[in-house]
Amino acid sequence: MPFDLDSVRARLPGRRIDWYQSIGSTMTLAAQLAREGCESGTVVGADEQTAGIGRQGHRWHSVADAGLYVSIVLRLPIGANDLPVAMLALGLAGQKAIAEAAGMAADLRWPNDVLIGGKKCAGILAQLEGGAILAGIGINVNQAAFPEEIAELATSLRLESGRVISREDLLVELLRAVDEFSANLAEQGPGAILRRFERASSYAAGRRVRVEADGATIEGTTCGLDGSGFLRVREDNGKERTILAGGVRPA
Repeated sequence: MPFDLDSVRARLPGRRIDWYQSIGSTMTLAAQLAREGCESGTVVGADEQTAGIGRQGHRWHSVADAGLYVSIVLRLPIGANDLPVAMLALGLAGQKAIAEAAGMAADLRWPNDVLIGGKKCAGILAQLEGGAILAGIGINVNQAAFPEEIAELATSLRLESGRVISREDLLVELLRAVDEFSANLAEQGPGAILRRFERASSYAAGRRVRVEADGATIEGTTCGLDGSGFLRVREDNGKERTILAGGVRPA
């Protein structure tokens, strides 16, 4: 179904939203706009991405007219060291948007995965560009199936709810939630986001996990986030490790 951009703009007056039927990656165009000095909150979205970018350079599966693929330019009074916390804030925004628009409870898996029923339905990417944060958000909305190689790992709001979800409603709620959590981060600092993420994520503490990082496999139990937003894992020998990057999965 074609995306009703006029409906979204009517509910978010004054918001710049550049929308494309098909694009390589929304992040690429958002980066260009950020370098040109666009306003905070500017959105680049598309019905289809042919070269969607996921975390750590992975490709994001972007089916035409089925998902929500957007990049948002944010200008926040935070430093580069707070970028990991900004990504956690974006995850919280995605979780809230899904609850508001689809009535579904999602989980958060550190650092950037939004899950329903243990499967990934959304991913978050955050990077610095032109003095701004680029927030790349991909949500599987109305996909009816996934390629065999990711079918065991991925799901969509439609598959989990049994009904078609409005992409327009979801985008409106997503942008409102991004504004809310961005303000929360800017006004109250990283600690406020860390506390909210720890409450919202079953993976943040007390979860048995396996982490693939730097060519090694770590197993242990999560024990919260450090002050920079990185995950702490206590191994069976009692040694505590701080996970800066890597794939976290249930053990």
